[in-house]
Parts: sequence; structure tokens; C-alpha cells
Amino acid sequence: MKFENEIFAEVSNSFPNTSELTVNQVAGIAEKFGVGRQSVYNRLKRFDKVGVQAGQAVFNLEAALVPFRSQTQSAVANVGVSSVSSSEVFVPELDKTFVKWGNFTTIKKIIGSGMFYPTFVTGLSGNGKTFMIEQACAQAGREYVRVQISPETDEDDLIGGFRLIQGETVFQKGPVIKAMEQGAILLIDEIDRGTNKIMALQGVLEGKPVLIKKTGEVVKPAKGFNVIATANTKGKGSEDGRFAAATIIDEAFLERFTITVEQTFPQINTETKILTKHMEKFSCVDEEFATYLVNWADAIRKTYEDDGVDEVISTRRLCHIVQTFSIFKDKMKAVELCINRFDEDTKEAFLDLYSKVDVNAEEEEVDI
Repeated sequence: MKFENEIFAEVSNSFPNTSELTVNQVAGIAEKFGVGRQSVYNRLKRFDKVGVQAGQAVFNLEAALVPFRSQTQSAVANVGVSSVSSSEVFVPELDKTFVKWGNFTTIKKIIGSGMFYPTFVTGLSGNGKTFMIEQACAQAGREYVRVQISPETDEDDLIGGFRLIQGETVFQKGPVIKAMEQGAILLIDEIDRGTNKIMALQGVLEGKPVLIKKTGEVVKPAKGFNVIATANTKGKGSEDGRFAAATIIDEAFLERFTITVEQTFPQINTETKILTKHMEKFSCVDEEFATYLVNWADAIRKTYEDDGVDEVISTRRLCHIVQTFSIFKDKMKAVELCINRFDEDTKEAFLDLYSKVDVNAEEEEVDI
């Protein structure tokens, strides 16, 4: 539109050192283009009002003026650059319920090496991928940053963007840049939930300096920086529809990961130990119940692998059952409440199977 192009270009030239302008300041320029003050005010109302000057509203027009200014001028002359907060970067706490198993040793060795070694971890939901990486960082005493990917995640969320902080426009560095600067582990959780907007990470996955386009600053990764991503798929989408939000990841993007680690569910003995630790956490230790739950879940998983059922019981779901049992003290109720999310036929089949695994459950337990 004429207003956006010609008028804002002139405003940028006339006020090169500020982006916060009054209605009268913009109207004085717009008048040359035959645009009245009321029309100017109506257009400016869509921008953030940041104050009042001489009785005139002051609006932050940074978003409109950036295209008409060089990146360096816009970043250095008009706005500050700030991390605002580094609370995203920290050493996670050790969790007493964590049990070492599967790929934990592999992940810990990668983290302990201090090398830049992009790693892709794939596996079904609820089998401990993220928890494993977190606890590997905790045991190694390494700082990490966890970034949760969604279809809405874009460069602004990852690299950073302009924010209004205490009336001043500053560029707030995103979690990726903070991880790079501090040599931390960047955990990209559920990377297959993103769109092509996460291609902003392609340069990051090469371990090379990254140009922040909005400020002109070049950030070099500090020693120890590494990227580990988790996903429910291998980046090829979900053909069975179980992970409907999973997208097909660009092949060039996937190629930048050095290795792919496949995470399966734990063995029976290991999973029993995991549940026992959760029972200790919630003060409801029942070793027999833990054994029944693990055998029940194992039978369902085998049936799932044979295409006999469309759902599976994850380790996370078993831990939810343990927590629910600690509240209601009723095995069957705990199981039922935690599988109510499945369709009716699947739910009934799972309950029937559990009653066969633990034949005394319904007789012994009383709904309170």
C-alpha cells in the first residue's frame, strides 16, 4: 500500500535514530502524500502505544520501519541487544526415580566428549527419550537448554526477536543463541512437530558461526555446544497416523545429524525397577503390582507389534498408573482412570487383559 511503502520510507529517513514517534510526527510527513491526520491515527493504532509526549500518543513503529533501514543501522542505532534472562540455561537436577538403561550410556558419552556431535533420538512417545538426555546432562554436570517444537515455532522463537522491555525496544536472544554462547547442550524436543520454519536451525546444525539477521551480530558456538533432538518418527512422517502432527523433515536438514539413536521400551526387569522407584517416590510400594503392570504392558506391546491393537501402553503411562494408585489405593481404578483416553473397545480390551494378568485385582480392591 502507498501508506506503508512511501510514507514509512520517508519516516525512516526523517527519523533515522528512533522508532517511537507521535501521531503528529508521522502526520507531518503523510500530509505531503495527501494522507490526513485522522487516517494516520487510524493506521498507527495497530502498533504498540508506548507513551504520551506533549499530549500526543507515541507508537513503536519498529516493525514497519525495519524494512527501510539497513540491518546494522536498525540494530545498533535504534534498539539494544539483550539476553534479558538466561534462566533457560541450567544444569538439570538429578532425579532419584531415574534408572540407567538402553541408550543412556551412549548419550552420556556424547555429552561427556564435549564434541559438537548432532544426535537424533527417535522412538515411541513415553519411552524416556527426553528424560534420558536430561539426566545424562545432570550426571555430567552439563548445562542444557530445552526447546519444545510445535507447528508454530519459527526463527523468532529459536534465534530471537524484538521485544518491548520497560518501554525500550531490545532484541532478546533466543534459547538457541544462549545455548551456543554458553557452550550448553541444546535439546530440541519433538523436532518432527515443526514446519519448514525450523530450517533456521540448519546453520546451527553445522556447528558454524550463526548470523543474527535482525542485528547483524555473528555468534560463534562456545566449546562444548552440541545439539540433541528427539522425535517420535525418523523425520519421514507417520504413516499409521499415530503421530498426526509429525511432519516430513527436509532430507538436507536430517543429514546434518551425525547419528540416529533408536530408543525402544525398556526390558521387563528394567521397567519393573523404574516402577518400583516411582512407588517409593509416592509411598505406595507394591512389588507384585509393579510386576503385573509390566507384564500387562509387555503383552500389549507384543500384540501392537503384530498389528493386533492400535494402541500401546508406554512406560510413562505405567508411571501415571502408579501415581494414581498412590491416591486411590485401588489397582483396577488406577488402571482404568489412566486408560480412559483410549476408545471404548481398546479400553475394555486392556482392562480385560489386566484382569487376566492380576486375577485377584477386582476381588481385593474396593472403590473408596
